[in-house]
Amino acid sequence: VQLQASGGGLVQPGGSLRLSCAVSGRTASNYNMAWFRQAPGKAREFVAAIRRSGTYTYYADSVKGRFTISRDHSKNTVYLQMDRMKPEDTADYYCAAAKSRWTFVSTEYEIWGQGTQVTVSS
Repeated sequence: VQLQASGGGLVQPGGSLRLSCAVSGRTASNYNMAWFRQAPGKAREFVAAIRRSGTYTYYADSVKGRFTISRDHSKNTVYLQMDRMKPEDTADYYCAAAKSRWTFVSTEYEIWGQGTQVTVSS
């Protein structure tokens, strides 16, 4: 399985971006998926997760109400819609896949994509 993240860029505070994570090699619906982020000089942190079925989602408190994770099984893709963005959302964003665990801990995700850079600045 390979994950390909895209959609990062520069956005002004209050703006929106949508990140995509394309899954190849296996059916994405076999995996629980998540987004993590890592700002310069900081540890990687959990952002959002979605279960295989897409029924359940979970968010970090820092993004709850502003970010939305979703998945499209027909496109084998997971999305992160980011609205009302803040400068503190600036980071490299990574998508990750877990075969069986429903978890928010980065070390429990087996498969990672490359990061996509997000900068929130005026």
